[in-house]
Amino acid sequence: MLGVLLPTTLAHTQDDPEPTREPQRERPAPQDRQGQQGQQGQGRRGAGTGAAQNGLPQGVSREQMWYAPTKEDWEKPCLIQFQRTWEDAIAVARETGKPILICVNMDGEIASEHYAGIRYRQPEKAKLYEPYVCVMASVYRHTARDHDHEGKRIPCPRFGSVTCGEHIAIEPVLYEKFFDGKRIAPRHIMVELDENGRPAKEEYDVYYAWDTDSVFAAISDGISERTIQPKPIVRGDKTLIERVASRDIKDREVVEKAYLEGDAELRRRLLDAAKENPQAAPEELLRLAIYGLDDKLAQVARDALAGANSAGAVDVINEALRVPLEQSEKGALIAALERLGKDSARARTLAVVHGGLDTRSESIDVDAWSGKLAGASYPAPQNYQAITETLTEKESESRANPADAATKLQIAEANLELWRKPETYAGRRIRGSGVSDFGRLLLIDARDAALEAKKLGAEGWRADAVLAIALDGLGERQRAYEVAIATVDELPEATTDKNAIGVLGLFAEARRNAIYDAIRAKKDWSKSWLTDVHAAMSVVLASPFATADQVVAHYDCLKFLGAAEKASKVLAKGIESFPSSPVVHDRFRTSILEERGLDALETAYERMLARDNAPKDLEWFAGYASMVAAEFQRRRGENAESREAYDRAIAHFERAAEADEKVKDSTDHFIAMAFSGRARAYWNDKNYGRALDELLASFGRKPDAAATRDGLNLSSVDTAKALIARFRESGDENSAKKVQAALDALDPAMLEQPAFERPAPGTDGSPSFRQGRRRGR
Repeated sequence: MLGVLLPTTLAHTQDDPEPTREPQRERPAPQDRQGQQGQQGQGRRGAGTGAAQNGLPQGVSREQMWYAPTKEDWEKPCLIQFQRTWEDAIAVARETGKPILICVNMDGEIASEHYAGIRYRQPEKAKLYEPYVCVMASVYRHTARDHDHEGKRIPCPRFGSVTCGEHIAIEPVLYEKFFDGKRIAPRHIMVELDENGRPAKEEYDVYYAWDTDSVFAAISDGISERTIQPKPIVRGDKTLIERVASRDIKDREVVEKAYLEGDAELRRRLLDAAKENPQAAPEELLRLAIYGLDDKLAQVARDALAGANSAGAVDVINEALRVPLEQSEKGALIAALERLGKDSARARTLAVVHGGLDTRSESIDVDAWSGKLAGASYPAPQNYQAITETLTEKESESRANPADAATKLQIAEANLELWRKPETYAGRRIRGSGVSDFGRLLLIDARDAALEAKKLGAEGWRADAVLAIALDGLGERQRAYEVAIATVDELPEATTDKNAIGVLGLFAEARRNAIYDAIRAKKDWSKSWLTDVHAAMSVVLASPFATADQVVAHYDCLKFLGAAEKASKVLAKGIESFPSSPVVHDRFRTSILEERGLDALETAYERMLARDNAPKDLEWFAGYASMVAAEFQRRRGENAESREAYDRAIAHFERAAEADEKVKDSTDHFIAMAFSGRARAYWNDKNYGRALDELLASFGRKPDAAATRDGLNLSSVDTAKALIARFRESGDENSAKKVQAALDALDPAMLEQPAFERPAPGTDGSPSFRQGRRRGR
């Protein structure tokens, strides 16, 4: 089971994910993660003329054309200043008369790595971008979180002026408006505003180039051939207080720096200015006050948020509501969410959430259930043979007395209990539906017996409970929901019956999906639905019949809806109840990174390992956590630290394999990936000899892992190709031959181009330079 987990990386959800359903937006090629189709830059007129068959000059490899950045390269600052949001970019373009330049980048794609790590950090190239208002779209996360515990921004180490959340959040906005259904990286799109100040015309859209010069020529020509002259703006003429009204990244950074370094009086003046200029959406300034230690300044910030008119304030309002507040302040912030909800689906959702979680469910008395379950004793489950004998006996009685409703109900319950038993599926073929032939027959018999019992006069909730669960198992989900919703009010208070708990689970699922459907359709929904979901799941998760999937479903729901505090409590109990569940560990790792940062991740697992009776497979999960930590350290340029984390991962995986030989295949896979990660870290430090040693160790441990892409979207094969180019460039032909021999020994399938390196659907991969498309947006 562990061997089928995804390659390591922190999965980051956007503001409006649908946690229990497949997103409707296009899925990325690499690792089933959100991402672009990667291709080398964007070509211009005639790009590739006179080139070799693959578009490159004769004798030049991809690794030589788009050479990989080193540690020294990544340590240089990104010199292009990207605006934080699309709204900011439009506002600045209106103010300055500059065009907007959309930049698209992708981790692991060879040309994107070259642009991000080298070109965006070269002064002469960055100067080409200065006449533009720039935004960056990239769906990969490079920091564990966007803000620290004091509300300070954590800039993306790859793109500098934006947080990872910002360059991730802007991508679907730009995809819908400008990408024509194709996620391609790297890519550059010049956009002009119309006479009404709205983005309306693409001057060029360049991608699929076989060099960088053609891309920079397009960027340069876009300005030199432009007839519109930008407006002269002298930032230095503005006072600090006046800059609060600006949405430009330069002004925002100056204001926020002044707030952090200023005294209480200056901070108060800046917050008053933010309150007077809600159109500037100074949310980051307000966030600093919300997280600060000065209660008076925090109150001023909350007052400003109560008058906010920008959708960007929604998340800061939600964060402000996480702490206990006077009812008047809380009411003002919720009212702000309701007002902003006219244009923001997320604001509408949060307004309902903050009302729904503070009320009691009319259908479920959580206190009564919890009190009963906490001290309940449960009968030992019957074995398969005993249930079979009971069923045989009851069927015989029913044949003798076919009008007996009670006997029919017992038959229904026995069939349902047999369906739950693993022996039902042992040695039987499982079909695509997930239900074996025999299991499906049991569900049909349970459903039919429950319906017959009801016809014969069976009263109460028991027959309906069996019916709802059987319908759900048969895939008749909507009917199951309808029965469960109708049955909840009939349940006796605080019963410990397994089927009653099952009905509560279906009831919560029905309400949860109704919320998702309403949000997707941009319709209002009742706060009582969320109240019911949380009440029902509080009971279900306190019972011994809860499942790891139910923990995750409820956690995802609360997290998605913005109820972070309650979500964290659900997850804390979930990891205790299901310490061997991959899906629970996935949420646990993400939660630790988001709430406590990278340094807390491995520590959390070491503490769990130190407990008495720690499950033996916890070593595997600790190894995976160390892999995630190592990858984030590589992103931060902490190569020595990342190698140490990879070493810890290897040690954990080795101990996991010693404890359980069944996970040997998966531990070998991730140990090979750890060696590969160490090789890349040595590469970053220009220690190419050690990188070669680690790479060969990776191939030797598990050759089939060679093409697996890690959380940075790089594989062992990628590193091998980069090493060959480097060795040949330095004249070390012997080392180049060693790497090539190792590649030749691999299964040829390992050397195939990944899907994201192939032309995107609807393109042929040839250089593209489109001009002059009127958008009408």
